[in-house]
Amino acid sequence: MNDKIKIVNQYKKKIEILKRHNKLYFINDNPEISDSAYDIIKKEALELEKRFPYLKKLDSLDSIVGAPPSNKFKKIKHLRPMLSLSNAFNKNDMGDFLKKISNFLNLKKNDIELFSEPKIDGISATLIYENGLLKKGLSRGDGTTGEDILENLKTISKIPKEIKTKNVPNLLEIRCEIYIGKKDFIKIKDKFANPRNAAGGSLRQKSSKETSKIPLKYFAYGFGAVEPMIFKTQSEFLMRINKWGFEINSLAKTIDGIDEIEDQHLKIDQLRSSLDYDIDGIVYKVNNLTLQKRLGSTSNSPRWATAYKFSAEKAITKIKDIVIQVGRTGAITPVAKVDPVTVGGVVVSNATLHNEDEIQRKDIRVGDVIKIQRAGDVIPQVVSVDRDKRGKNTKKFVFPIKCLCGAETKKEISKSTQKQDAVRRCVKGYDCKFTAKEKLKHIVSKEAFNIDGLGKKVIEQFWDLGLIKEPSNIFELDYNKIKKLEGWGELSINNLKKAIQKSQLITLDRFIFSIGIRHIGQENAKILAGFFGSIKSFIKLFNLKNRKQLLISLADLDGIGETQIESINNFFFNKTNIQIIKKLINKLNIASYVVKNTNGKFSNKKIMFTGGFQNMSRSEAKSIAENNGGKVLGSISKNLDFLVVGESKPIKKKIDQAKELNIRVILEKEWNEILNS
Repeated sequence: MNDKIKIVNQYKKKIEILKRHNKLYFINDNPEISDSAYDIIKKEALELEKRFPYLKKLDSLDSIVGAPPSNKFKKIKHLRPMLSLSNAFNKNDMGDFLKKISNFLNLKKNDIELFSEPKIDGISATLIYENGLLKKGLSRGDGTTGEDILENLKTISKIPKEIKTKNVPNLLEIRCEIYIGKKDFIKIKDKFANPRNAAGGSLRQKSSKETSKIPLKYFAYGFGAVEPMIFKTQSEFLMRINKWGFEINSLAKTIDGIDEIEDQHLKIDQLRSSLDYDIDGIVYKVNNLTLQKRLGSTSNSPRWATAYKFSAEKAITKIKDIVIQVGRTGAITPVAKVDPVTVGGVVVSNATLHNEDEIQRKDIRVGDVIKIQRAGDVIPQVVSVDRDKRGKNTKKFVFPIKCLCGAETKKEISKSTQKQDAVRRCVKGYDCKFTAKEKLKHIVSKEAFNIDGLGKKVIEQFWDLGLIKEPSNIFELDYNKIKKLEGWGELSINNLKKAIQKSQLITLDRFIFSIGIRHIGQENAKILAGFFGSIKSFIKLFNLKNRKQLLISLADLDGIGETQIESINNFFFNKTNIQIIKKLINKLNIASYVVKNTNGKFSNKKIMFTGGFQNMSRSEAKSIAENNGGKVLGSISKNLDFLVVGESKPIKKKIDQAKELNIRVILEKEWNEILNS
């Protein structure tokens, strides 16, 4: 009992320290510790929560907000969402980015001009002009809704309060990055931890008079809503608004090809130390705005832009142990337990070793002194081993050929590449308790069932107690047993009940994503949901004969390749998987997939494509159809409304089948006429 009291007191003390420093930083603008020092305290509190889940019931870290109370500023919805950017970390990543957009647009890489801008490490904001007058100013917020900080933004002298030109659009939403110059920061460094925090703290002042005391600057970099649209390229947009009085980055320029990308990256990286502002990479955008519109966005980020980050931050530490973890797809992953070390302001105690081949290639051993790096928010990885500091008695790490459950593991051969997978996997699925547990953690996650109060640590606890062993058990919980557990009162149990009941209504795409089929992410799940339409159609995969026919049809779907099809087949080949999914379905109300746009040109129409198109890729054609309310199918059926035939190598059999079923056949020329009508 004394130990428990000690732990509770230790935890409460850390929470109070964090709250105090939050107030000093966000409200008083007078932080006493650095970001890294704050992160260390927060990390320690979080580790205590993980080890002792009952602490969250006392005063969770969730209650510690990184900003002032919500009533400090009025909340306003962005005219267009402020999406985050995807990241690239090397030349290969940038090559993949170029390949993806060229394939989507059905263009050669060399035909796509890019525009590059330094990625400012500042605070994002939006300026909204109506008929040339600055009417609103918003923080980024959650990307959909921001805080009204107009009066604070007005204190930045070089932000135009009025655009005095005849050509300004009636509605103009300017995206910008607010920062403090390094030289200016030196004058106020005693008040703030770093330039970015100074900018953020200043914009969140209750009084604009206080904000005006801070020498804030900005760079305009993009736009949201523009009505009417008068710009044709990103470079033209920046040039025009610069003439209207907006500050733009002088290092921004057009780029052509991967070699120029690398040259620009190296050049700017070498300039970093001499710049008067902090940057952490370069943003590359498709310059042509028409192509940007065609490319569109995923749920998280635009397809037409990416942030090419600079080199990762590194640190030296020592391996204390190498442990094996089993993931939800059965992947056997080695993890290095290291002496805690701060990398980029974050305390690191684990580093991924990726796989068996990686350990052998680098000859990584327990006791080794290693260099680790952390790029962006990814899990730290081992860069190199200092063999000069290796002890004489260290032994090579022997990678286990069996899973922690005792089952044999194997490296699969990819049907698409014919190469052996580097990752060793347990193939037992739900029959492996370690895999099953990780699958449960995935199912309750935010992107899947999103069950608040049933996080990873609670799943661990309930698993150990035998309360949850498979997904359907979530909806069969014995709350009388839970009442007897420490930290579970009437209120927390009722909240859990409500969250679980709410999760029983789930859309088909989220359900497909939640069951954890390897290689089926959120976007793939949406594609599959669009194909099947309803859970009644989806469960046809349970039957071997039906599954073979369906897998043939899936091959025609853009975004679903051999890898995904192989994974789907393997998943449903396992009888235990089918039994478990059946029991889960019986507990749910799974809503059919509904096309969001009901007023488009192809509203409620079922469309299929065959052959290649001259002016666009199949992916783009599909995207256009779906954005206009259509549903893209992968096979000919009587339910099909029309078959769109591209000029390049259409499948004659599909055309003949469509004609037999009196399905309207649309040639590429007619398709283009419909789109332009």
